Order: sequence, then structure tokens, then C-alpha cells
Amino acid sequence: MADNGDEESMYRIKEGDYVVLKRGDIFKAVQIQTRKKVIFEKQWFFLDNAVGHLYSTTFEIVSGGTLQPQKPKNTESSSDAKEAGTDNRNILDDGKSQKLTRDDIEMLKEQGLKGQEIIQQLIDNSSTFRDKTEYAQDKYIKKKKKKYENTVTILKPSCRILAMMYHGREPGKICHLRYDTLSQMLTLANIHAGSKVLVFETCAGLVLGAVMERMGGYGSVLQMYPGGGPVRAGVESFGFPAHFHDTLHDFPICHVNALLAGTLDTAAKDPSSADSKQSNVAAEGEQTQPEAEKQGSPEEQSMETNTGSDAGQDQEKEDKERRKEAKAQEKKVKLEEKRKKLAAAAALLEGRNADGLVIASRFHPCPVLMGLLDFLAPSRPFVVYSQYKEPLIECYTKLREHGGTVNLRLTDTWLRHYQVLPNRTHPMLLMSGGGGYLLSGTTVATDRSKPAAGPERTAEPAPKRLKLTDTVG
Repeated sequence: MADNGDEESMYRIKEGDYVVLKRGDIFKAVQIQTRKKVIFEKQWFFLDNAVGHLYSTTFEIVSGGTLQPQKPKNTESSSDAKEAGTDNRNILDDGKSQKLTRDDIEMLKEQGLKGQEIIQQLIDNSSTFRDKTEYAQDKYIKKKKKKYENTVTILKPSCRILAMMYHGREPGKICHLRYDTLSQMLTLANIHAGSKVLVFETCAGLVLGAVMERMGGYGSVLQMYPGGGPVRAGVESFGFPAHFHDTLHDFPICHVNALLAGTLDTAAKDPSSADSKQSNVAAEGEQTQPEAEKQGSPEEQSMETNTGSDAGQDQEKEDKERRKEAKAQEKKVKLEEKRKKLAAAAALLEGRNADGLVIASRFHPCPVLMGLLDFLAPSRPFVVYSQYKEPLIECYTKLREHGGTVNLRLTDTWLRHYQVLPNRTHPMLLMSGGGGYLLSGTTVATDRSKPAAGPERTAEPAPKRLKLTDTVG
């Protein structure tokens, strides 16, 4: 019974959870916090009433910005909807078929009418609604629902939902990576639980979160990051448990060459710490000078004021020293933690037995790929994403020249949505122009013990046998 309760709680919204708001094809990732105003699609509301409900529940936004679970709709269609015409050839779209004006609709909203009631008023006051075909009526109602219904659906974050959200709202942040291309990357890289995967991405943490979700908290993920620190905004939106983050390690890409050469010193301290110590000493010297000048007070002041001011200055000096010591200690602890994380990540990489490599960044992938391939074990897959095919063509050429890889493939993903409805199933008119390009392959072990064996065989071919012919004397 307890296990069933725990499983059910996984599918219920709790305070502090990361969720995705959905209305139509629009998504937004937020965190459940009490009395925090959320603005979504030009509407504001609070998510307090959503706590305790199941995910994928549709809520209606009522007055005051509160959420109320939407009541199940009546399956029986209205009598007006049953009356339909045979075709739309005689319907003229002159803008005069609707009797309600904008002011009338605003007045209905002020009277407290909800979305469905307003839509019914629009249907009743339309002179051409009954003459439309049944399909046209459904299309009209769907269009009005999108405009006037104040509803929002709360979803549990997943790789597909977050990829659709980023691609729809801010595709530049994820290098225009489409969700079907992301699924191809996870499949080609053979991401599974218990594996060791290297990830180099500049897609706001979306690819990293997708890899962690596929691994399920088992194994280890090494994020190779450029710049001063890793970017994991997308990982936070997944809302992973704490044990998922224990499997995540990060390593700066600028130290890869030193690690390959064996010159990386993980025990070295941050050089900026010495500069900070010198600056602290100089600041203390500057502060002691005015304090010494203040202590030399004139003789006109009484002894009581001197003792009072000296005590206050001593107290302030002690407080400043305590704050400086606390900051220095905190910085020292952070540097030590950073050094330990770097050493742990370097120890994982030194084995050169990674099970997969995933690259998706705005940088040129060729030098990154050639540098990180050395950390993969033989017979392990790798996949590289790029918005353009020219960088991947260069990578393909370099890999063929360098050797050590087989089954190289450069592919382009193609996606088109279909409308699936009774008697009107057809492709959507609008579709995505391109989802980027993928270069995939498999590493193999190369025999470096006999490097000159191959050329010798080709330089000295075996002599041909002479064909003997009988001569008639």
C-alpha cells in the first residue's frame, strides 16, 4: 500500500515542483511557489490551488487569478451544432455575419460570463453558422475556444515537452535543435542506464537533461563545458531528484589537451586566491592607517568620550575582521570543492573508457570531436549535431583521414505533422524547414604496433608467375 501511495504521489503536483504550462501549442516552464504571480499568454494567475491535483489536469482561470479544475464537458452537442449546411459556396465573408461587436463582448466579460458561454453567444448571434458544414462549424468553435477560453493545462516536464517548448519559444538558445532530432541523437549515441557518457553542448542544458532523463539516475554523465562554468538552466526545468545530480560531473574543455598530455595538475590552487590575499592585506593596511589617526584624538576631548569612541571602533574592527574571515573561509571551501570535483572528473576521464559521446554546440565541432574521441573506448558510438552540414562534412573528412572510426553517417531529419480527423486526414500546411544535421559513427581500436606493415606490402607486390607455352620445334 505504501508503494502505491508513493507511486501516486509522483503523479501529483507538489509545492516546489517544476511544471510546464500548456495552452494550445504554447508552453512555459515554471516552479510551483505559493502566492507567486505567474504571467502566461497575457494572463496572470496563482498556482496555489494546483497543488495536490494530478498532472495533465486542465484548470480554468477565474476572477482573482485563482485556478479551478475544469469540469468535464457535456458530450452531447447542442441543437445548433447539429444543424449544418451541405457546402460553404454561398457564404460570403463580408464581416457582417456577427451581430455582437467588440464592446458587446467586453460587456459580457464584465458580467462574469466564461469562455464557453461567450462562445455560445457568438454562435447564437452568427447569421452564417448554421449554413456552414459540420467541419467548418468545428473549425469555427475551435478557433473561438483558442481566443476566449481562459484555461491552462499543467504538465509534468519531459524531454519531448521541454524540447518543444524551447523550439517554439526560443529556438536560438538550443541551436534550433528539434525534438525529433534530439530523439535521434539519444538513439544513435546508445544512451542507457549504467553507462558513462560525455556531453558537450551549448543548448541551455536541454541535451544534458535529455541524457540524464534517459539514464534514469544510473551511471555517470560528464559535461564538458566552455567558459567559466557549466550552463544548466534546462536541467533545472526537468526537476530531477537529488540522486540524479550525484551522477553529474563537469570538466572544462580548455583542460582536455593538458589531460591528454598528462600535464594536468588537479592539486594546483587557484592563482586568483593569492591576488585576493594580497588585496585583503593591502585593504587592512589602508584601514588601520585612518583608525590610528582617529585614535590620536585632541586633548580637548574628555576621557569618557575617548574611551567610548575607542570601544566602538574596536567593536567595528572586530566585526569587519570576522566578516572578512568568514568570506575568506567560504571562498576557501568553494575552491576546495571545485578542486575536488575537477579531480573526480579527471579521474573518470583518465580511464578513457567512456561509452558514448554527444556534441551539440554553436562552436565548430571538428576540434572538439577530435579531442574528445580519445576518451571513448573501442566499439562505442558518438553523434555530433550541427545546424549546418558544412562543419559536419569537414568532420567527416577528418575522421576518414585520421582513422579509428567506422560506420560514419551524415543524416538529415525530416518532420511533418498530420491532421488526423474523420474524413479529413491530411498533412499540415505549415511544417518545419529543417531540423539540423547529424554525424554519427563508431570507434574502433587501431593496431599501432606495426605501422610500416601496410606500406611494405603495397610497395613490393608478389611477383607474377610466368605462363609457360609449348613451342613446336
